[in-house]
Amino acid sequence: MNALDSLLTSEPRVVAAGADLLSEALAGQAVPVERVEWQPPMPGTETSLYAVMADPRRVDANREALDRMLASTAELVDVRPAQDVLGLRPGEFLHAGPPLTWERASGPMRGALIGAMIFEGLASTPEQAEAALDAGEGISLTPCHDRGAVGPMAGVVSPSMWMFELRDEANDGTAWCSLNEGLGKVLRYGAYSSDVIDRLRWMSDVLGPLLQAAVRRRGRIDIKSIVAQMVQMGDEGHNRNRAGTLMLLRELLPDLIDSGAPSSQIAEAVRFVSGNDHFFLNLVMPAGKLQTSAGAGIDGATVVTTMARNGTDFGIQVSGTGSRWFTAPADTPHGLFLGSFGPDDANPDIGDSTICETMGIGGFAMASAPAIVRFVGGSVPEALRTSQLMYEITLAENPAYAFPILEFRGAPTGIDVTLVARTGILPQINTGMAGKVAGTGQVGAGLVKPPAECFTAALDALAGLSRSAL
Repeated sequence: MNALDSLLTSEPRVVAAGADLLSEALAGQAVPVERVEWQPPMPGTETSLYAVMADPRRVDANREALDRMLASTAELVDVRPAQDVLGLRPGEFLHAGPPLTWERASGPMRGALIGAMIFEGLASTPEQAEAALDAGEGISLTPCHDRGAVGPMAGVVSPSMWMFELRDEANDGTAWCSLNEGLGKVLRYGAYSSDVIDRLRWMSDVLGPLLQAAVRRRGRIDIKSIVAQMVQMGDEGHNRNRAGTLMLLRELLPDLIDSGAPSSQIAEAVRFVSGNDHFFLNLVMPAGKLQTSAGAGIDGATVVTTMARNGTDFGIQVSGTGSRWFTAPADTPHGLFLGSFGPDDANPDIGDSTICETMGIGGFAMASAPAIVRFVGGSVPEALRTSQLMYEITLAENPAYAFPILEFRGAPTGIDVTLVARTGILPQINTGMAGKVAGTGQVGAGLVKPPAECFTAALDALAGLSRSAL
């Protein structure tokens, strides 16, 4: 039977795009209808889209960026204090998201900085810390991304905090991330009570050195391999890291035991890590930073290399525009709340953990982690549909991170500014929610999308570079 005969003898089928009126009418007549997502390009983007799409460098530049990203590796090689690996000195702090001043800092960012001041001994009370930060003398605030690091939620890093150090040998890259404190009232969510500070001191005095000893005894640990396994075990890498955390502990436990440290300290460390399902997030994030950084700085490339938020602004960076930030006001996530907290308690989106979505997992991988909807809201069908939709705005699939429910299709990788503008589809992010009042801590978890203005501004900048290159 030829194609024409097959068409004439098969059941009627309609593919519908645009307005729902026609498809709904046909569906009412029991005609099979397949809906296709389509809408005009984002308003006002036509001229810039034409310029960028006409850039002869674009196809080869994006191919180079994607080749580097897909080839990236991520191995845990050490655990060291930030003052050693990043050269931070007293009064120097890193933070999540694009550049920020104390005056524009949100409640959770202020709370985290206040706590870091107390932790470093630069203030003895929250009032003293706030006064010093307000005065600004001897204080510097720098985005984690500007130093090759990433930080969840407020992402505040101070000199005495210990950092995971990961290497990408394929692209000669290094990235860092602090150790995960757990959930609830923790520094990264803006809490700074005495128990928060005590926990940070224990992490600095006990946990960091123990992990360092175990990693140095064990040798390099392939974090990319663990991420590959965890997305096939029900984790999506952003808000669900249970399998990843336990696999990491399996790698480290023998060398923790053989480290010679007191058994009581080892037991305490193991209880802390095994009881904190988010511990592995702080290893996924630098793995993502290595992957996306590998594709950065290529003239003509339209691939997004960073998505990050500081609690006030959402910012993106694009390969073809280097380290330039494109920012817009951050939106507030919608989702599920803890205890008596509600929408009025939530701060706008915050954290560098959107590097997970930038690398193709997190909100992009919810199809592979349907249980995540019980933590961030939504439904299993929505999770499946979301992952499928993200292929519409990405240029490649990463076979390293395969989704079993989608017939082991690789993770949607390489967000393309032109595809976002042409489809109007924005990246889906699942995230924790911090209380908007400093000192509150975590209030819930939910779903959020970046503001479209970040992508249209990046597109305009790329268009200017495309015109000048012609």
